[in-house]
Amino acid sequence: MAQTERSDAPELPDFSMLKRLARDQLIFLLEQLPGKKDLFIDADLMSPLDRIANVTILKQHEVDKLYKVELKPIVSSSDQLCFLIRPRIQTVKWISELVNSDKTAGRFRRYKIIFTPQKFYACETVLEEQGVYGDVTTDEWNFYILPLDDDILSLELPEFFRDNFLEGDQRWVTTGGSALHLLQTVYGSFTKFYGIGRCAKMVYESWRELMEEGEQRTRQPEFAKVFLIDRDVDFVTPLCSQVVYEGLVDDIFRIKCGSVEFGPDVTSSDKSIKVMLNSQDKVFNEIRNEHFSNVFGFLSQKAKNLQTAYDKRRGMDIQQMKAFVADELKGLKQEHRLLSLHIGASESMMKKKTKQDFQELLKTEHSLLEGFEIRECIACIEEHINRQVSMIDSLRLLCLLSITENGLLSKDYRSLKAQYLKSYGIEHLLTFANLKQLGLLEEQQAGETLTVMESKVGKLVNDKTAGENLDKCSLPHSHICYTDYNVHILYMHWVVTYVFCSGKLTDAFSSLAKKSNFRALSKKLALVPKSGEEYDLRVPRDMAYIFSGAYIPLSCKLIEQVLERDGWTGLEEVTRMLNGQEFAVTGGSSISETRNKTDAQRIVLVMFLGGCTFSEISALRFLGKERGCRFIVVTTAITNSARLLESLLDNHP
Repeated sequence: MAQTERSDAPELPDFSMLKRLARDQLIFLLEQLPGKKDLFIDADLMSPLDRIANVTILKQHEVDKLYKVELKPIVSSSDQLCFLIRPRIQTVKWISELVNSDKTAGRFRRYKIIFTPQKFYACETVLEEQGVYGDVTTDEWNFYILPLDDDILSLELPEFFRDNFLEGDQRWVTTGGSALHLLQTVYGSFTKFYGIGRCAKMVYESWRELMEEGEQRTRQPEFAKVFLIDRDVDFVTPLCSQVVYEGLVDDIFRIKCGSVEFGPDVTSSDKSIKVMLNSQDKVFNEIRNEHFSNVFGFLSQKAKNLQTAYDKRRGMDIQQMKAFVADELKGLKQEHRLLSLHIGASESMMKKKTKQDFQELLKTEHSLLEGFEIRECIACIEEHINRQVSMIDSLRLLCLLSITENGLLSKDYRSLKAQYLKSYGIEHLLTFANLKQLGLLEEQQAGETLTVMESKVGKLVNDKTAGENLDKCSLPHSHICYTDYNVHILYMHWVVTYVFCSGKLTDAFSSLAKKSNFRALSKKLALVPKSGEEYDLRVPRDMAYIFSGAYIPLSCKLIEQVLERDGWTGLEEVTRMLNGQEFAVTGGSSISETRNKTDAQRIVLVMFLGGCTFSEISALRFLGKERGCRFIVVTTAITNSARLLESLLDNHP
């Protein structure tokens, strides 16, 4: 089993204050529209809103009825309508149509739009274009962060990934900067920033601008170090099947805003139950980071311990029984209920995940990560596609194959693409275009690397430095000219000789470097344990346990290495293969008290821009236990392979 929390681990800040701040601001905005009103809420805001201000609280502040925004005619009879929405043009157009429809019918109402987390100029422009700008009032609910658990904070912006990395829409960058600024305002200034990725750098710059504009605070920080990382730095991790308990629950049942709905197959009744999954659930808290193979053993032992606790009632006198009922019985019943649910969930997952299909899936994934038996892997993917086992899983395996093999050979790419489109529909052509644009599924271009390299080397040969280095090489200038295949090979041999004689890897090989990133990164950072080594999942030795010992997530390995080195020194080759954009910046805050400095420096805030998986969170928790520190994960949204790929499908709204 995974290690228990170290006794010397620093305490995490209390993030409940973020909820209170968000609730107070929302109540203030609702009260600006006095009297009874109907509230229309964007569908993806309903779950977060329930965590901040439930129906009872809304009713207390004169919200009469609640409706979900469905972009169709409304049935409300209220004279005051309030809209709590994301800043989306489509939704603003719908509201404009409602206002204009009321004006045409001669009906007078008051309208208020509350944008969250912020309003954008484009939305106000739509109101103006539709001729209703003067008929509505607009405001912002600066709801930037939702605490999902003691160490998980979410911006609840699943659209961040597609908007930023695919569409190139950077509007959410300021939201990321504002979220960091809020954390700094409430919990103290940061002393050190590390980051990698273009978006990470922009979020850091956005935070810095807000810090320079606002009032400088000198209060003692509760956490000092911040690590920002873009999702496109590591696509392999979210494409792998999750096998830790919390990750599996998310993959199968879909954890939404920190809660999950278990159906009749789990509850053993005809009802579904919604359950909060966090550290308050004692049973879940002990198994959430465990490899699934260890979970049943733990739950079995837990059931025995619970039965032993119940059996203590035998032989008790009246006073002892009274004390037992008052002090223990309620807790035991609650634990029994939770234990039953997690046993039911585990059995349900076991039925789905012990099938041969899943075992073959894991075997294929591990082979791809290790770079072994690639032809067998391709055959397995073809069978998966042709049997139409799962559209998303087929796409996931294709992407994993492409990334780990640095693109597919043309014949494989065309064959697999044709089979996929035939199996799942020709309309997915645009999906393939989206995947190619992100570098998730690419075709190797025959001769492309050679041509680029030749042109760059040819350019180098003509300059003075190249001429000087050339004299050190064993081949004369005459070998540069080539007319047939054999001489062409001789020329390429000269290119290699030239590069190594020059004492450095020149830009002539930049394209080659980009084509071998995963394998090179894997070797450099030891991401894939040596084949054949025994791995005891009951006593994990490193973060690879979250993928059955087959792979250490690149994102988490980078965080480990950078914190160990206090920067990117010594990782220059790694950052070059990741296309750079790394930074390490010391903040302007100083900490006077040694005790506070020690505690604050041992708590690291890691912000994932574009989504984070529960597997990565489990890996960071393991790393924290190993290092005697704690990680707070801030993510734009919880993601997994299904959510990531679904956001890139051709029919995505």
